[in-house]
Amino acid sequence: MPQAPALDRGQSADRDQSERPRCYGALDLGTNNCRLLIATPAGSSFRVVEAFSRIVRLGEGLTHTGRLQDAAMERAIAALKICAEKVGRRRVAKLRAVATQACRSAENGAEFIARVKSDTGLDLTIIEPEEEARLSVAGCSNLMDRSAEAALVVDVGGGSTELSWVAFSGESTDRRPRLISWLSIPVGVVSLAERYPEPAAADDAWWEAMVGAVRTEIAAFGAADPLRTHFEAGRAHLIGTSGAITSLAGMHLGLRRYDRSRVDGLWMTRAECDVAAQRLRDVGREGRAAEPCIGPDRADLVLAGAAILEAVQQLWPCDRVRVADRGLREGMLLALMREGESKPKRRRRRRRTRGGAGVPQPMN
Repeated sequence: MPQAPALDRGQSADRDQSERPRCYGALDLGTNNCRLLIATPAGSSFRVVEAFSRIVRLGEGLTHTGRLQDAAMERAIAALKICAEKVGRRRVAKLRAVATQACRSAENGAEFIARVKSDTGLDLTIIEPEEEARLSVAGCSNLMDRSAEAALVVDVGGGSTELSWVAFSGESTDRRPRLISWLSIPVGVVSLAERYPEPAAADDAWWEAMVGAVRTEIAAFGAADPLRTHFEAGRAHLIGTSGAITSLAGMHLGLRRYDRSRVDGLWMTRAECDVAAQRLRDVGREGRAAEPCIGPDRADLVLAGAAILEAVQQLWPCDRVRVADRGLREGMLLALMREGESKPKRRRRRRRTRGGAGVPQPMN
């Protein structure tokens, strides 16, 4: 019995591929982490098919030298090669890959981006703080309490912190967040920890110095002052998104291993945040390293994240804080998927060949 022509098998493979949901990818190379999400659309949201995260400390030493260090770049390149392999294996139709504060501020940031392209094939774009803030707000949108009048999204990174003030407008059944003002300060968990190394005995003076340094960066900003009345009246809340804040939440819950389903969306009171931060100080670096939701890689950084949150709470006091294990990458994915939906679908014209087969066109 004659075998079926190879052409038929090829057409079947093309049909199988075309029936698969399109995969989208979002890659965020920050000062501390390299993180990748690959997802497929699911209604107004998405379904994650692969996630990758690795602490690379790209900004290590940047505060003192102004340059990305060789060892830090090697760690980042190694992680990015893994990301490139995952993107290729998942046949990602559209990828957005961004770099943030470390590459923005480093003298050799552009050189490093060029090396990433050469070594991994990934096109990284250095985004500005305003775009980073907007994408983080979009990524956290589903966690906002629409019955409130305002919210402050605090995105604590390794080299910078973005603060985004949001107000809600519209009918009570469909109150949409509107970005009123945003601020980016050049202080993150890596830069703050390097500026204020933890002493052998972490006393109150050292802690207050860290908190005070962050408070100074934020205090003079007045563009969001019209929203203060909502915070003072208890009609606003914070949303904290960062590895440091999710670690703080994991410690508050007493988790024996990190569980995103319990952390993402968790409400904490101001008092609970204070208690968790105090416990972080009391157990010391070795105690923090032994905590399942912190570990040795974050043991020296999580206190800096708690200090940043404390400074924000002192200046914008409110009793409710919602913890977000989401942010920039999720915002990028949603934007990519909306962009994909908005483009008109073009009918593919079948090009004739000698065998009469249609040649599939590459996906954009």
